[in-house]
Amino acid sequence: MNESESLRGIPGILRPFKEYIKSLNLKEGDLVVYYGCVGTCTPFVELLAVAIRGLHLRQAFVPLIDEAKAHTIHDVPDIGMQASGEPLAVTEARVLVIMGGLAMPLMPVTKEQVRDLTISHCGAKVVGVCFQDMFVRAGWTGTVPFDLAINAMIDPVTVTRWKN
Repeated sequence: MNESESLRGIPGILRPFKEYIKSLNLKEGDLVVYYGCVGTCTPFVELLAVAIRGLHLRQAFVPLIDEAKAHTIHDVPDIGMQASGEPLAVTEARVLVIMGGLAMPLMPVTKEQVRDLTISHCGAKVVGVCFQDMFVRAGWTGTVPFDLAINAMIDPVTVTRWKN
């Protein structure tokens, strides 16, 4: 049975993510790997990384799904969690976090490639984090075996300009 709940704002994304990661009873040093688009997904990855920084897990960012380009995510004092230039071998990942930017139109990644990636990490949990129903709209929910999906809506967006 699928269970859904409706939350709000950034805490509505980060708290369920942290609760889920904590529920897995991972050991210190276990690896969480985020896959996403450079630039657009990276700030959200770093927010998710902040949420679980106290769990003392290793974290990595992979641009698109090219694991040869994986970089460590680490805590930078007075800044927060940041993807660094330090390469990291993606082996024995315990959690794969698939960012919705990968499912956007014109991305050079298919749902079948992501499914195959998840299968290659035998036993790893798969978390999807997207905005605006991207996984559903792109048809990924029937192909990628998500254990948890977090879908945030950014609607409405209000822009106010003050005249000088």
